[in-house]
Amino acid sequence: MQTSSNFKWLWLAIGAVVMLALPQLVTSSFAIDIFIRILLFSFIGVAWNLMGGYAKQLSLGHAAYFGLGAYTSTIMQVNYGISPWIGMIAGGVVAMLASLPIGWLCFRLRGPYFTIATIATAQVLMLIFLKFRDFAWGAEGTTIPNLGSAPLMMQFEEKSSYYYVVLGLLVVGLWITHRIEKSWIGYYLVAIGEDEDAAEAVGVNAPKVKRDIYMISAFLTALAGTFYTQYIYFIDPATAFSFNVSIEAALVSIVGGIGTLWGPVIGTVLLETTSALLQSWLGSSVGGIQLTVYSLILMAVILWRPTGLIGFATDIYHRTARRKPARA
Repeated sequence: MQTSSNFKWLWLAIGAVVMLALPQLVTSSFAIDIFIRILLFSFIGVAWNLMGGYAKQLSLGHAAYFGLGAYTSTIMQVNYGISPWIGMIAGGVVAMLASLPIGWLCFRLRGPYFTIATIATAQVLMLIFLKFRDFAWGAEGTTIPNLGSAPLMMQFEEKSSYYYVVLGLLVVGLWITHRIEKSWIGYYLVAIGEDEDAAEAVGVNAPKVKRDIYMISAFLTALAGTFYTQYIYFIDPATAFSFNVSIEAALVSIVGGIGTLWGPVIGTVLLETTSALLQSWLGSSVGGIQLTVYSLILMAVILWRPTGLIGFATDIYHRTARRKPARA
């Protein structure tokens, strides 16, 4: 057991060194952009996985919190000159507060009805921001003022700086997930995901647990919204509240392995790398190829490995471990 633990920490240390050195070893701007997207959607997937993975509450409305975080920080920056670093935290708080009434309404429903309700909340928010022309620039959106090299305003000349920012966000998300996973609330989440009625029967306060974890998930998703807006220097309702954000967050977690710490990261590496390679090789010559490949991967995972890639790797490990004594 001690040897296994030592190997785990050794691999984590090697992985950390590689991730820190990666932008210095790779000079291609296109490659760095791919790495940033992988880290960003890994972080969003980790945030979604708290609610959709451990508690098995299939939310497809996390774009609501992504957009709220993006708009809060952008309004504070453009209208009042407040740093996005502060706006990022403010956006997270706004998303947490918004998750209370949204959760209160949606948690009354279960199964597909809950999923549909979460989709509706994100779409309603998008329509609201489309109408706020004076306050939130309406459908036209706005560009973020380019200040050049201004680290205090989350603006950098080198893409590698954005890489380290989103890497830091991912580390924070994984650390929070790890702490929750090993705490009593993590066991309660798993119990709720397996059978909510049975969990309540043995004393689990399911509404409170779901509310608390939904707030944490919303807060983390809002941080991603702020970062993405600062990275692309533009915001509009269609981008901030894009349904694709919600779909991608769920998709990477399902493919990688829902309810696991590293599942969203593994799933994002596979899907984003595949997407980038397809765009590089085919460009726009074959319409819909990316969605087609995504669909095939998702169907393959659901049909043959419902536990995702993490579950597949775990099965192989256990089979190998069982065969070793027999050979001896």
